[in-house]
Amino acid sequence: MIRRSPGKTVARRMLIGAVALLVPALAGCEAGLNSPTLQFHPASSGAHAVVNGITITNAFVLGPESGSTLPAGSAVSFFVGLFNGGTSDDTLLSVSSPTAKSATIDGGSVSLPAQASANLTGPEPKVVLSGLTSPLSGGQAVAVILDFQHAGAVTLDVPVEPHSYDYSTYSPPPSVAATQAASASASASATPSATASTKAGAKATPTATP
Repeated sequence: MIRRSPGKTVARRMLIGAVALLVPALAGCEAGLNSPTLQFHPASSGAHAVVNGITITNAFVLGPESGSTLPAGSAVSFFVGLFNGGTSDDTLLSVSSPTAKSATIDGGSVSLPAQASANLTGPEPKVVLSGLTSPLSGGQAVAVILDFQHAGAVTLDVPVEPHSYDYSTYSPPPSVAATQAASASASASATPSATASTKAGAKATPTATP
């Protein structure tokens, strides 16, 4: 019967362990710049919270293109998934953020029947934060407050996802500047008509006097 030395057995086991650790490292080196660890991986889950039976999932703000920054005063889209796991109906009354001067919900509020979901998950925004108080770029986090009729208010620190990669199909809110330009254009178009009417009225007065 051949007996192996305990020292040799330990050395053999250490050698096998070292090889097992070395193989993945070599594979990573071969991957180079195509390595999955170097590629962009968006936060697929966003922010999560559960408050009084309301489950909030995948809450995030859509930021600018990668490498860009939105200036103060801009508007951003907010996306979130909601589920009412309670036994009574509830309503999302409002959304607000200290990072924005105002926030609007499409339709004014969101109904949440018991055991039902309301997915404000896009790609078209149902909630818009307007008037950013400071510049905003991807990779940051902002506080967003959701106020429910019965469940109460909950504050979340939500990630700002860049408008790129998996979020490239999501829609930002309409440009505030474009809206203001359209309003100014409409006002300018209406002014000449009013002036023309005034001139016409002034002309008619002397003719009618004799």
